[in-house]
Amino acid sequence: MTAASKRRGKRFWKRNTGLLYILPWLAGFLVFKLYPFASSLFYSFTDYVLRKGETITSFGVFNYVEFFTNEDMMRAFGVTFKYAFITVPLKLIFALFIAYILAFKIKGVGLFRTAYYIPSILGGSVAVAVLWTALFQKQGIINRILEFIGIEGPSWLGDERYALLTICFLRIWQFGSAMVIFLAALKNIPSDLYEAAAIDGAGKWKQFFRITVPMITPSIFYNLIMQLVQAFQEFNGPYIVTKGGPNQSTTLISLLIYGQAFQRFNMGMASAMAWIMFVVVAILSLIAFKSQEKWVYYAD
Repeated sequence: MTAASKRRGKRFWKRNTGLLYILPWLAGFLVFKLYPFASSLFYSFTDYVLRKGETITSFGVFNYVEFFTNEDMMRAFGVTFKYAFITVPLKLIFALFIAYILAFKIKGVGLFRTAYYIPSILGGSVAVAVLWTALFQKQGIINRILEFIGIEGPSWLGDERYALLTICFLRIWQFGSAMVIFLAALKNIPSDLYEAAAIDGAGKWKQFFRITVPMITPSIFYNLIMQLVQAFQEFNGPYIVTKGGPNQSTTLISLLIYGQAFQRFNMGMASAMAWIMFVVVAILSLIAFKSQEKWVYYAD
């Protein structure tokens, strides 16, 4: 390398110092984000099997055709939708309800806020999933409490009617992160709006639905999108607590992706299923973004 080229190189990096700072992130994004993203799309059109010596022999949409014609896969698709549309609304309702209560100045409110937030930190752990299994077993703590008051508890994890609801409760219980966002939004509502409404004779319920809810709709929208994405990615709960049973009543798409990729090593099908889930979440998110024009209020 000549002296002139070295000087040009130094001048380039001196003028683009910022590029040096983002190089680690850029390298990580290209290697761990963009490349897997693009390669999974490619593999979704192949019969790629993750075994030594295996080669790709077929290209086409056969993985997608098999997904939409396979009864078990379509059932898991429906269970995933049911799981998402049960957990997301209920989680947001509970989060908003608790945040509304904790927004008042009551004694020990900081302790209560911490207590309600802790499940969101621990909720995704294996230990909590194991604890949930112990709570809802046939002879678990929940049924013992019901037995104490004279009620025979069902087989929460062994009955198709209750297994999915039990898994949903595990996700709903983790409402702390959404609660914190709602709490911050509630704190930013001007108090003079409530004072003016009270002077006009509006009660607490009318103030809640006419002032509180419209003013925090941006936070509701944000939580809706985030919780929707998380619901479609749920894995730990159904895998550890019920292992997809009974009779595949709690088998979500994520469990099928895991089974295809790391048990059958069928990376082609696993990639196709992952892309189907990605497209579904993207469509639901686009619908939500389109609908915000009619119900989300952004202050000028």
